Amino acid sequence: MPSKWMKNNTEDIIWWLDNGADTKGEWVFSFDKKRRFNMFADYPWKLTSEQKEVLDRENPYRRDFFSSRQ
Repeated sequence: MPSKWMKNNTEDIIWWLDNGADTKGEWVFSFDKKRRFNMFADYPWKLTSEQKEVLDRENPYRRDFFSSRQ
């Protein structure tokens, strides 16, 4: 299955990459479908403060999961 971008909610800003069931260990997201971020490797260090704010607002459960990184 080819990769495809999707949103959790139509009004969201963040796109999530669906690499199919065979891909493990990646949780890839983007704000523009060009620059990719891996949730495990990049959050929150490689995000701007604005990007982090958007990600946290749209995904509070992920913010809470990674709260030790704050």
